[in-house]
Amino acid sequence: METANKTKITVAATVNAPVEKVWEFWNAPAHIVKWCSASDDWHTPKAENDLRVGGAFSSRMEAKDGSFGFDFGGIYDEVETHKLIAYTLGDGRKVKITFSENGDTTEVTEIFEAEETNSIEMQQGGWQAIMNSFKRYAEQHK
Repeated sequence: METANKTKITVAATVNAPVEKVWEFWNAPAHIVKWCSASDDWHTPKAENDLRVGGAFSSRMEAKDGSFGFDFGGIYDEVETHKLIAYTLGDGRKVKITFSENGDTTEVTEIFEAEETNSIEMQQGGWQAIMNSFKRYAEQHK
């Protein structure tokens, strides 16, 4: 799939926690199911993660009222512990996440290729809301 002309969207957060904890909370399925939602009326009841190059990840995101849900997953292209994760989604889009340590804080930056169904603003808003949920969770459990 051609990706050179894809629109790329960036979301980010500075998490008040050391990179080791941020990495653990971002990647461990037991944590993912607790933070991976864009709003309080959604949740992620299931997550699996084989964090290695060639490994797969998947999560099930659902509206709590059962009205809608979808699977989110892909294959890891690059994994550099505490620094970088890059993967290809099931639809071929690329995602890159960097973890930049700065003492007791960690900057998490996620760059992803936009899909063509929803507006750029909607996609950025949704992914940023999930990032914000992650930040809240990580800071409460550090």
